Amino acid sequence: MEFGSGGGGGGGGSGSGGDHDGSDPQKRKKRYHRHTALQIQRLEAMFKDCPHPDEKQRLQLSRELGLAPRQIKFWFQNRRTQMKAQHERADNCALRAENDKIRCENIAIREALKNVICPSCGGPPVTEDSYFDEQKLRMENAQLKEELDRVSSIAAKYIGRPISQLPPVQPIHISSLDLTMGTFGGQGISGPSLDLDLLPGSSSTLPNLPYQQIVLSDMDKSLMTDIAANAMEELLRLLQTNEPLWMKSSTDGRDVIDLDSYERMFPRANSHLKNPNVRIESSRDSGVVIMNGLALVDMFMDCSKWVELFPTIVSMAKTIEVISSGMMGGHSGSLLLIYEELQVLSPVVPTRESYVLRYCQQIEQGSWAVVNVSYDSPQFSSQCQSHRFPSGCLIQDLPNGYSKVTWVEHLEIEDRTPIHRLYQDLIQSGMAFGADRWLATLQRMCERFACLMVSGTSTRDLGGVIPSPDGKRSMMKLAQRMVSSFCTSISTSNRYRGTTISGLNEVGVRVTLHKSMDPGQPNGVVLNAATTFWLPIPPQNVFNFFKDERTRPQWDVLTNGNAVQEVAHIANGSNPGNCISVLRAINTSQNNMLILQESCIDSSGSLVVYCPVDLPAINIAMSGEDPSYIPLLPSGFTISPDGHLDQGDGASTSSNVHGNMGSRSSGSLISVAFQILVSSLPSAKLNMESVTTVNNLIGTTVQQIKAALNCPSS
Repeated sequence: MEFGSGGGGGGGGSGSGGDHDGSDPQKRKKRYHRHTALQIQRLEAMFKDCPHPDEKQRLQLSRELGLAPRQIKFWFQNRRTQMKAQHERADNCALRAENDKIRCENIAIREALKNVICPSCGGPPVTEDSYFDEQKLRMENAQLKEELDRVSSIAAKYIGRPISQLPPVQPIHISSLDLTMGTFGGQGISGPSLDLDLLPGSSSTLPNLPYQQIVLSDMDKSLMTDIAANAMEELLRLLQTNEPLWMKSSTDGRDVIDLDSYERMFPRANSHLKNPNVRIESSRDSGVVIMNGLALVDMFMDCSKWVELFPTIVSMAKTIEVISSGMMGGHSGSLLLIYEELQVLSPVVPTRESYVLRYCQQIEQGSWAVVNVSYDSPQFSSQCQSHRFPSGCLIQDLPNGYSKVTWVEHLEIEDRTPIHRLYQDLIQSGMAFGADRWLATLQRMCERFACLMVSGTSTRDLGGVIPSPDGKRSMMKLAQRMVSSFCTSISTSNRYRGTTISGLNEVGVRVTLHKSMDPGQPNGVVLNAATTFWLPIPPQNVFNFFKDERTRPQWDVLTNGNAVQEVAHIANGSNPGNCISVLRAINTSQNNMLILQESCIDSSGSLVVYCPVDLPAINIAMSGEDPSYIPLLPSGFTISPDGHLDQGDGASTSSNVHGNMGSRSSGSLISVAFQILVSSLPSAKLNMESVTTVNNLIGTTVQQIKAALNCPSS
């Protein structure tokens, strides 16, 4: 119903409704006009399609319905007001019903609480006043402490040390080496005892995860997004700026950050540099990689592929949370919260734990940037000894399918425990976790993946032992799993704990016992031993010694002093030292046992990993079948520069250092690791002979290596 004269318009369609005669009381009364059913139907249809018609639409309606434009306008205003009131009434009814429901639930819960019982003791519930009785709580706490002290003192008499010194997982003191695997039984023996940690394996049944599961709120994710965006901006400036932000190191010629220039360019509110145990590591390097940018980004943003790409550096990586996924199915804009552990392959160097935000952004066509930055949160920052400032890489596609990668590493390290004397120079110089090591490893692994994808077989497959490209790929996958298993065995990751046996070259042998359940390892109890020693010989010479078949009998106990012959060879890259070999011992009774070996070398160090494999298993791999279930217990050596650069040739440029870091080092750090299957029975007993055997094995091997290289034994 419309008011014809209230708004100054004609109520019946004429213009007379707005003219008033003050002397006529009938004319002073407002006249009403009731719309016809046809008019209302047309107006309702129009309102359904367009609740806010413009002036042109109102004029068209007025002509169709014979109404004034202002009548049309007022009708729509009234209709919108009516619709709003209906919605408000409906919302009020819904809220009132919800309120009633919550009130009823509250009453029901209060009634239920009156009758609740304690699930632990079955007693009645305590009153609210007891929660605030501080004196009573203090008395109960004191009684519990006295009881704990009493029980601890009794237990200490039996186990020989205080309860507080026991490990956090399964705090049981094992004083005997005659252990039943299922029950940890056995009586104590006199003299010094050896504690061995029996771990349940490398996969599903770990009692404690090294990383913490966290719950992120929307505010946390918003903060992470801002941190990642700022970190990306800083990384791009670090990549594009040279002097005075970057300068050449006076010791090795590498690019390092000038701290004064950095603080002026990127001022920070919080600085830990006042702590004498905190130091900065920074480096930048660039090079060409045999892989296109899109494939590299895909591997960087997948933690499983990331570990596979850097097995010698990344001990563990786990995606904690996907903060944002990439745009349009790609990785650009993807943001991940990751826990990772970085390692130097030695039993005396602890891993570096960190929670990092990894953010990927496509800068332009064929160019990507991936940034890593530490996320400091009270939930887990206290356990991390390293803080990563914006670090990462810029990936630029090249026309030939290769990529140019520029890598930046920038970390703040807190040395809570002293660095082992053998690794002080290497770690404090920044070479152990520097950009040059990341880039050298990336180049070598990308060459390996390229060789894996080549369909042709190598010309050095002696006598056509590997019959097909599928057989070559199967052998390469088997060797890759062998190297990864070796890196895991020598790692000091929180997933693998060991007990050090002192007495070997002031370094000691770390012995770890674990029960192997994985399909790629022999089932049973495995004893793992590793140690590190120094040689006054350049790393390249040491690598050549381990790689040479003619000198192998001087150190390899598997061959019993017999010469070896290479029966198959697969190239893994442009460097002749990067290859996979199948070796056979000559003049031995074990004709069905072969040695699978992979050697790899780059400017940051080298590896020689080998494993005995029986002939039927090798034939399975060479025929191209799946090698995942071939059991492997690899042993081997890692060779690193000792960080002491030979300055006899004078200072060199950064590019020369990158290509010849190992050859310019005055000495080498050698880590050796052996794995022995103690028994294939889950109920087997470990006695002192097994530990003595592996200890003597490493000691003899080290002495034989030093003797062969004319190095002093001490």
